[in-house]
Amino acid sequence: MRIVVLDGYTENPGDLSWEPLGQLGDLTVYDRTSVSDKEEIACRIGNAEAVFTNKTPIDKDVLDQCPNLKFIGVLATGYNVIDVAYAKKKGIPVSNVPGYGTDAVGQFAIALLLEICHHIGHHDKAVKEGRWSSCQDWCFWDYPLIELAGKTMGIIGFGRIGQKTGQIAKALGMKVLAYNRSQSDEGRAIAEYVNLDTLFACSDVISLHCPLFPETQGIIHKGTIAKMKDNVIILNNSRGPLIVEQDLADALNSGKVYAAGLDVSQEEPISKDNPLLTAKNCIITPHISWAPQESRQRIMDMSAQNLQAFLEGKPIHVVNL
Repeated sequence: MRIVVLDGYTENPGDLSWEPLGQLGDLTVYDRTSVSDKEEIACRIGNAEAVFTNKTPIDKDVLDQCPNLKFIGVLATGYNVIDVAYAKKKGIPVSNVPGYGTDAVGQFAIALLLEICHHIGHHDKAVKEGRWSSCQDWCFWDYPLIELAGKTMGIIGFGRIGQKTGQIAKALGMKVLAYNRSQSDEGRAIAEYVNLDTLFACSDVISLHCPLFPETQGIIHKGTIAKMKDNVIILNNSRGPLIVEQDLADALNSGKVYAAGLDVSQEEPISKDNPLLTAKNCIITPHISWAPQESRQRIMDMSAQNLQAFLEGKPIHVVNL
């Protein structure tokens, strides 16, 4: 079997081994493939029977140019870059990697929140610039410092990652509210399920952990922001398009929203004219919540398991059944 990885660099910049996939066939790994050049994508897949992609799109045109293709693996959980319906029509299963980054992404959401509450990076820099050594007082701080115990976190999207974030927030002494399309006993052990309007009105911190669907796109906009508490904190390390970015920037600059911690943006890499880059009290990181080595090793191992299961005639984690 010929196996092609279209964009392997972010999954494995050199600290992992491709051997789990290499054991299953003749493996070719490209660090990067154009996301817009369909001819290049199709050419690189060529006569391969299995292809893995992270962000390189595989649409109808590409699929029609790759008649040998029998399996598509996604090196991630999200699979919106694949025309899964057309792949199904052609009898090609698409398998993703669910749950690999639950701990890491939940941890990162709280890291964004703690940075907002304490501005540790800023104060570390200030100390090393000599400001503490020359300070007339025994300590100083440049931002208000925030204690989280007793405050309320509202989580939109209460699946695995949302629940992990809620567990950590609860351990910090926060009350947790949750909004989700379905409810579970596991969720009730962590949070109180409420409707969206209640979550907006009662939360000191709002953290987004929902998938990007038509009904969730732009769920944070000027109308929903108006329903929130003054000085609310908004976190998003799920999907950038969940937020109308100009509306959030306006709310940050007006002071309605106290701060935002974001690991994703509408366009990635972030566009140079994104209004959030110059908004007040907005921390932005380059979509790295998922990227600890431990999480990426799980992607590697589970991707190999997905392909192995396909070869055995019992495909798993198929998103286009």
